[in-house]
Amino acid sequence: MKIAIIGTGNIGSTLALKWLAAGHTIFAGVRDVNSFKGESLAAAPGVIVQSIGEASGNAEVILMATPAHVVLDIIPELGDAAGKTIIDATNAVRMKPDGYDTAFAALEALTAAGIVKCFNSTGFENMANPVYDNEPVDMFMASNDEAAKKIARQLALDAGFGCCIDFGGSDKVVLLEQFALCWINLAMMQGMGRNIAFKLVKRQPNMTSKSAMATSQ
Repeated sequence: MKIAIIGTGNIGSTLALKWLAAGHTIFAGVRDVNSFKGESLAAAPGVIVQSIGEASGNAEVILMATPAHVVLDIIPELGDAAGKTIIDATNAVRMKPDGYDTAFAALEALTAAGIVKCFNSTGFENMANPVYDNEPVDMFMASNDEAAKKIARQLALDAGFGCCIDFGGSDKVVLLEQFALCWINLAMMQGMGRNIAFKLVKRQPNMTSKSAMATSQ
């Protein structure tokens, strides 16, 4: 896939390098091609640094990894995003886009792209290395757009996550941002550190218990 990375801080740069290693084409969309965050990204062979408009125009998928409140300033620079997928990796923790509860809501209202919430619920360390004790941890997503979810799921797998759990439709975006706050609380406020992650585990049906229940009926 051709992916534009808008926001070249820790999250954007880390995912860009993982996707580059997985064989995707990466365009780093920045306002000043001579000065931007993410030196490791700029130095990576194969990363194409362009203006936001150029990167967006060349890409099929756009990762928004900026502070949530600046999304309104970036949307006009994206150009025509119709037919593209935008992955919203932001969290409106401290500041929201003016007039919107989340960046997702702003993107959904102001672009013609398919929008999916993903890659917002953990720290960049877990994106760089999502494996704990030989077991990959999970990523999470939410959207009404099934095609966008399919792309997010594939990119989560390409980044090394074990699964991309579907939180539901666009009405679950706020819940997914609150889920991110759970990670932030445990890692920062409760002092557990940034090397913690979430994984959904599911108990398989116990055939003995099912047989016992059937007998009792």
